[in-house]
Amino acid sequence: MQDPVYEEARLGHTIKIYHDPDAESPREWSNLGTLICWHGRYRLGDSHRFDCPEAFLRDLAGVSDQSDLSLDRLRERAERKAIILPVYLYDHSGLAMNTIGFHCPWDSGQVGFVYVTLETVRKEFGAKRVTKAMREKAKDILRAEIVTFDAYLGGRVYGYVVERDGEEIDACWGFFEHYKLDCLSEARAVVDPLILREVQRPAAAEQGASPPPS
Repeated sequence: MQDPVYEEARLGHTIKIYHDPDAESPREWSNLGTLICWHGRYRLGDSHRFDCPEAFLRDLAGVSDQSDLSLDRLRERAERKAIILPVYLYDHSGLAMNTIGFHCPWDSGQVGFVYVTLETVRKEFGAKRVTKAMREKAKDILRAEIVTFDAYLGGRVYGYVVERDGEEIDACWGFFEHYKLDCLSEARAVVDPLILREVQRPAAAEQGASPPPS
């Protein structure tokens, strides 16, 4: 097995944090948004049938191919039917993705969009109309989905193994972004109940034991 990225001794146990080599793409999950990208070398985001951003925006806006609207005007039309955020890719010694852009103009640029239709938002929130607050909440969800996908692209997916005396007692994988948050916290939470059970087991055995013969 690979070397752990973090290791600590805790209550007679050893917690080891590893990179998850078999992490599932978060785009396989049930996401609110659809991530649609165009790139010559990488397959990013969700599958789609559009050969360029213009074709996608025309379809979303319901505009015919004969119209001569600019890309900005097409996006304005599309935003009447969907919440759309730009998605940017940084490609230099690894991949990174966000919705606000990167400072390096040579190795980065817009690679696509993440979007959700207003109809889907209404169904998700059980509302008849999409309020400003719902729009902002939906945007926050879309941004969070890109943060998670960025962690996947950057290999920041982790798992823990809990050992005692060299024997694996528990393990869990698929923690995204910062291992010191959910991954390590859950591993530590696993250790404490194990100690509690071992302390309680002898006491319970004593309470339930048959009395010695007279």
